[in-house]
Amino acid sequence: MAGGRLERMRIARFVVDSDPLYGVVEGEPGSEEITVINGDPFFNGVVPTHVKHKLEDVRLLAPIIPRSKVIGVGRNFAEHAAELGNEVPQQPLLFLKPNTSVIGPNDPIILPEFSEEVSFEAELCVVIGRICKDVPEDRVDDVIFGYTCGNDLTARDVQKTDLQWARAKGFDTSAPLGPWIETELDHEDLSIQGRLNGELRQDGSTNQMIRGVRELVSIVSHAFTLLPGDVIMTGTPAGVGLVSEGDRFEVEIEGIGRLSNPVVRR
Repeated sequence: MAGGRLERMRIARFVVDSDPLYGVVEGEPGSEEITVINGDPFFNGVVPTHVKHKLEDVRLLAPIIPRSKVIGVGRNFAEHAAELGNEVPQQPLLFLKPNTSVIGPNDPIILPEFSEEVSFEAELCVVIGRICKDVPEDRVDDVIFGYTCGNDLTARDVQKTDLQWARAKGFDTSAPLGPWIETELDHEDLSIQGRLNGELRQDGSTNQMIRGVRELVSIVSHAFTLLPGDVIMTGTPAGVGLVSEGDRFEVEIEGIGRLSNPVVRR
C-alpha cells in the first residue's frame, strides 16, 4: 500500500537503540510483538521484515509526525460546546496545530510559561493516507490511512484573550498522539474516555459528534489539500478540565487503545 487501503493492522513508530522505525503490532494484550517494516508505510507500503521485538522492549513514539499539518475541529460535540458556554457553530470551526506540537506515548506534556489554565481534550484522530483535495463523502474511506488517539491540549486563558488560537492550541507538546495507528475501524459508535490521574473525566461516544468522520474529512479537504500523514482531530466530548504539574492524563478509544502522558512544568 502506498496511500491506498490497508488490511486491518496496527502500525506503530518506535525506537529500540537509535533511529525511529515503523512496525506492525500483533498479539494479545500483554504479549504483543512488533515486526519491523521496511521503510515508511505512507510511501513504501507495508513491507514486513523478519526482525521482531517484544513490545515491552521498545519505546513507542508518536505514530506519525505530520509532514504538513494537524487540523483541529472545535465544538464538534454539543455538550462540550455548552459546558464552555459556547453555541454549536453553523460552520465547522477549524484550526491548525503545527507538527512541533506532536508528542508520543508517555512523552511529557510541558505546560507553557504563558498559561495557567491548560485543559485536556480526548479525541479520535484520523490519519490521511494519500494526497487529496475536495473529497466527496462517499470517497473519504479511500483517503484514510487509519485512526489514533489524541489529546488536543488547550491553554484556556490564552484562548480567551488571543484573537486566534495559534498559541492556545499549538504550543509545543499540545498534541499527544498514539499509541499506534489502527488501519481499519468502525468509527460510528466508539467509546472515547479521558482519565485524569486514573479518574474518569470524559466518557463519550463518536455517535455524539455533530459532524461525523466522513463529513469532517470531506469538509477539511475542501479547505486544505491533505497530504499523507496529515492528522485531523475530530473534537472532544464533555468533561474537559485542567491539568497541573505532576498529573497524568490518559485517552482511551474503543478499538484503538490507550494514550497516556505525564504533565510537567519547566
